[in-house]
Amino acid sequence: MSQRRREYRYDHLTWPEINEAVKDGCIVILPVGATEQHGPHLPLDVDHRLSYSICAEVARRSEGSILVMPPVCYGYCHHVMDFPGTINIQMENFINYCLDITKSVAYHGFKKIVIVNGHGSNEPLVQLIARKTILLTDAVCAGFSWWHCANKAFSAVRESELGGCAHACELETSVYLHLNPDLVKRELIRDELASNLKDEETREWYALDLAYSAPTSPIPWTSTYTDSGVIGRPTLASAEKGKVAFEAAVNEILRFCAWFRKWELPARKDHHAVPPTMDLPFTAGF
Repeated sequence: MSQRRREYRYDHLTWPEINEAVKDGCIVILPVGATEQHGPHLPLDVDHRLSYSICAEVARRSEGSILVMPPVCYGYCHHVMDFPGTINIQMENFINYCLDITKSVAYHGFKKIVIVNGHGSNEPLVQLIARKTILLTDAVCAGFSWWHCANKAFSAVRESELGGCAHACELETSVYLHLNPDLVKRELIRDELASNLKDEETREWYALDLAYSAPTSPIPWTSTYTDSGVIGRPTLASAEKGKVAFEAAVNEILRFCAWFRKWELPARKDHHAVPPTMDLPFTAGF
């Protein structure tokens, strides 16, 4: 087995080894997250640490078919800035920064790119980055949040009600306990459900929970509905539950990548009766 095959971290390879990885048809996986408050009991690194840890394990188990990139540690957190320590990247800057990464790896020859998100407010932005990557390069890009790959398995061990798994919650605290228990301040763990979800009618239309997709999700300033920064029930968290979620996310992403590596995008077709006489005006800036 070559050194390239043993190494699953993109940034630990040399440029000749990158050429080998391109020839082998490796998938590149980019973890993205944020640096933001997660209540009194969790560090600011939750979102990027969890996404990177999951992606690194995916790549490690892939037997050389997946490379994990260094994580994007900052995300869109404007609404969280009432809590000290949070770092905000304006959404346009976040999109362009990540898009520069995906366009770079596409230019070097990687044609299958996966973005795995660990921060809720990045989610629509990651979808846009994936779409733009496809339209601006000859690579195919998919983007999603890791908890969507873990929710089915986690629901079997989850104890909290709707709203209990939103932020610094039963889910995130459990996975952090599984990965880095020494950094969790257990004596400071307290539950706090979003104050704007106390009536049943509101919960029907607008619910903060990583396992629930409400018809709408207006996101106001975080400080308007939580005093501690916690949104959920971290008192129900455990390392055992975290292992269930972690393993489910890793296995589902591996399963997705096995399909994604084989999948071929259908050919584009131009249906103009008269061929356009100018370049498409939306592709500048590569």
